[in-house]
Amino acid sequence: MTAAPPAPGGAMGVPSVPNLRDLGGWTTDGAGTVARGLVYRSDRLSSLDGEDLDSFAALGIRVVYDLRSDGERTADPDVLPAGTGLVELDVLAGSRSSVPADLLALLNDPPAATRALHGAAVRELFDGAYRELVTLPSAQAGYRELFRGLAAPERRPALFHCTTGKDRTGWAAAALLMLLGVSDEDVMAEYLLTNQLLVPALQPLFDRFDAAGGDHRVLLPVLGVDRAYLTTALTQMSASYGTIEGYFTAGLGLDASTIDRLRDAFTQTSPPT
Repeated sequence: MTAAPPAPGGAMGVPSVPNLRDLGGWTTDGAGTVARGLVYRSDRLSSLDGEDLDSFAALGIRVVYDLRSDGERTADPDVLPAGTGLVELDVLAGSRSSVPADLLALLNDPPAATRALHGAAVRELFDGAYRELVTLPSAQAGYRELFRGLAAPERRPALFHCTTGKDRTGWAAAALLMLLGVSDEDVMAEYLLTNQLLVPALQPLFDRFDAAGGDHRVLLPVLGVDRAYLTTALTQMSASYGTIEGYFTAGLGLDASTIDRLRDAFTQTSPPT
């Protein structure tokens, strides 16, 4: 008897990259699944070393797409296996103020962050950030290049990431899965996995934050995810473009052949049971 494949979205066993996961395995609306081993998402790759670097290299990733700002990359550059390509796409370059790109500054001043990040303020900041992920010209340009790259067979397997792998990365993953026909419920479930994979791994950071005069509880809605965040982006997408296809065509400027290549590459028919 052939063993059942692992559930989609499981941890990849690379401790220094806790939010690393394969986007494959989710069921699509055409009685198929998203292909495994072709596209991955993660948090920062700056701590890869030793066995973790070997485990990462074994995935065979050809190209990494870094969605972070120039400042984030300078402060925390990726460590990649020899021969792995790197494409830098600052999707929030046009944002005046964005929590996803400003996490390092927040963490460096725990007392100030604790004063600033009360519940209503966090929700307002993330509401604006997730709308920008859909409408900001730099975001549209960055995601356009990401999906064009993913459509090219010579650039696969591929991985995209930001600092925590949850917001900029989370929207890219959600958009791709929706385009491939994954249900709304599963898209949200995949998005929320960050709370299981990343947040527990951040306990040492929370401890340091508290020791420096902060209250780590204010960080939970910042370093975790909430279904309301993704819902904001989805509402903005619907208002601006109507459907996921409209987002990819009118929003990102991708043509039908690119969309067809993405669907052909990343979906497969499920074998009969």
